[in-house]
Amino acid sequence: MAANTQVVGQGIQHNRLFLLSCLSLIVTAMTFAIRAGILGQLNTEFNLTDTQLGWVNGMAFLGFPFAMVIFGFLYNTLGPRLIMIFAFFGHLLGLGLTIFAGGFLGLLISTFFIGFANGSVEAACNPMIADMYKNEKTKWLNRFHVWFPGGIVIGSLVSYFMTKMGLGWQSQIGVMILPTLLYGYMVFTSVFPTTTKTEGVNQKGLIVLVAILALLAVIGTPNSFIAGIPLGVLLPLLAVLALVYVLVKLLGGRDRDAILLIIVMGLMSLTATSEFGPQQWVERILGSSGASPMLILALVTGMMAVGRFFAGPVVHAFNPVGVLLMSAIFTALGIFLMSQASGAMIYVSAMVFALGVCYFWPTMIGFTGEYLPKTGALGMSLVGAAGMFAMTFWNPVIGGWIDGAREVAKASGVTGDAIEVAAGRGALSMLIYFPLLLILAFGILFLFHKKIAASAGDNNDE
Repeated sequence: MAANTQVVGQGIQHNRLFLLSCLSLIVTAMTFAIRAGILGQLNTEFNLTDTQLGWVNGMAFLGFPFAMVIFGFLYNTLGPRLIMIFAFFGHLLGLGLTIFAGGFLGLLISTFFIGFANGSVEAACNPMIADMYKNEKTKWLNRFHVWFPGGIVIGSLVSYFMTKMGLGWQSQIGVMILPTLLYGYMVFTSVFPTTTKTEGVNQKGLIVLVAILALLAVIGTPNSFIAGIPLGVLLPLLAVLALVYVLVKLLGGRDRDAILLIIVMGLMSLTATSEFGPQQWVERILGSSGASPMLILALVTGMMAVGRFFAGPVVHAFNPVGVLLMSAIFTALGIFLMSQASGAMIYVSAMVFALGVCYFWPTMIGFTGEYLPKTGALGMSLVGAAGMFAMTFWNPVIGGWIDGAREVAKASGVTGDAIEVAAGRGALSMLIYFPLLLILAFGILFLFHKKIAASAGDNNDE
């Protein structure tokens, strides 16, 4: 987990900062895993539908891009230390409010704070690690992101055994406070690198940023406004992408960078949904399949952690775009197999799925760092934000797919556990379209990746 001991300025060591980054990411991942493990308990205690559970899940994925966009924009002004302080207090507040939540609204608010803290961790650590390892960005970002699946393994096993022991969801949330306090101690006792200070905050850019956040809030929260506008959610989404283009240009970016960043953000939304959709809903999708959902989650994320640790040779052999294309193929195959399998074969299909989603997230961030270096911390944060915000939108939709497939199964005469099996398979049959689209997109990108790489440092517009 520790990197090579090196010094960046007086008193600043790579290994301690990398360790701190990994520990904070473990907390982020545990919130993801344990939330997935307690959905059934929340459903029972608060009498929530799967669509409502989707909105609760979605708040974590809304808070995440809020933090990524804000702190990506202000990274050079605030620096990684202050952003990590926001992360620490966000985790404490979110976890505490979740424990004492009294219903749907309380869960929405507390989960948003957890998501905001999670996004703050990545907004601080991704650019900091990229700066520390300028010549091996993708390799070390993959090493860092080992601890997202690694933390999910920890969280899913904690949830599994605590549930077996009869401990409720409040206790499972509470156990995450301990590692939060540990990484908080490291934040306040570590020396962070200083960032290149900008001459004040770009005021026009700040206005555009606020407009982006307002649109994200409208899209990502339960409201009736979307239904009353032309094209529904598509119009505000297009407006967000247009504002991202304007923001990049206001901050001195090139047309080439702005356009490619929007494309990468769109692809990131698909890779994130392909990865997180089946994982976040594993308990509801596979809970009656004859296999343990939390053990499946631990298996998938355990394989992802190992794969990411040895990402260097894989990325070197295939280049980032080749890795992404291969990942999309295995992800589609894994989801298809899970939708058909039962019993022990679900574990086999989950292993295929793990091979697919293993490199998605860090390689997309690494691709941004390598092919869009002029977008800096903001570019990486916007790409990460796009991935998480996609789940804000798709989580309630996935919950609706489960509710709908369940009603279809009941209407067709299916009874007992077979109803939930049919509901889970119905959701998987829709989720497979995401990696199928990615196979096409990454195939096209692969044909042009040399040209894109050659233009990464070009100072002229294309």
